[in-house]
Amino acid sequence: MTVLDEPTTTPPDSRAARLRLTPTDHRSGPLDGAWWPCSRDLARELPGLIAALDPLWGRITRITVNPAYWPVIPRRVPADGHVVRVGAFGAEQDPHELFLASYTVGRWDLLIVPPETAPDRAAALMRAAADPHNTRTASGLLETVGPPTAACSGRTAGTRTVPPGAAEWESEGGAVRTAPAPTR
Repeated sequence: MTVLDEPTTTPPDSRAARLRLTPTDHRSGPLDGAWWPCSRDLARELPGLIAALDPLWGRITRITVNPAYWPVIPRRVPADGHVVRVGAFGAEQDPHELFLASYTVGRWDLLIVPPETAPDRAAALMRAAADPHNTRTASGLLETVGPPTAACSGRTAGTRTVPPGAAEWESEGGAVRTAPAPTR
């Protein structure tokens, strides 16, 4: 895991954040909705998410993630005239969950739909996470839908080749290099 101390200068993604939220008058379960980023680049993805949530939840002040699936975790991310602090918690936080804090609302918990997830599965996960009657955790929801099967359009290329023993390495926080897709 790499941690950046300074705010990044990466421009925010021009596309709107892919986000689905539980109605604010029905917050009762472990999740307040879902976010489907297009990549594992937090510096690129978080500004769009913050821009979408600031008007709804008040100024976002802090975000935490589990570092299991994020190769770089910036300590600060600039967003709409303010800077949001970003932190990482290992075993204390579900690896598929994003915690946000704001001045006005307090804490919000979002399922992070893996970027590689096929659109139909992502939509199902996002609906389930935003359902006010949902009682499952982020990892619990992901288990109900199965593994991701498609890449986000235009952001990742190639087919991932996993060498023997890689599953154990990745589950312990290591990273497996990806091989380019075979050409025909």
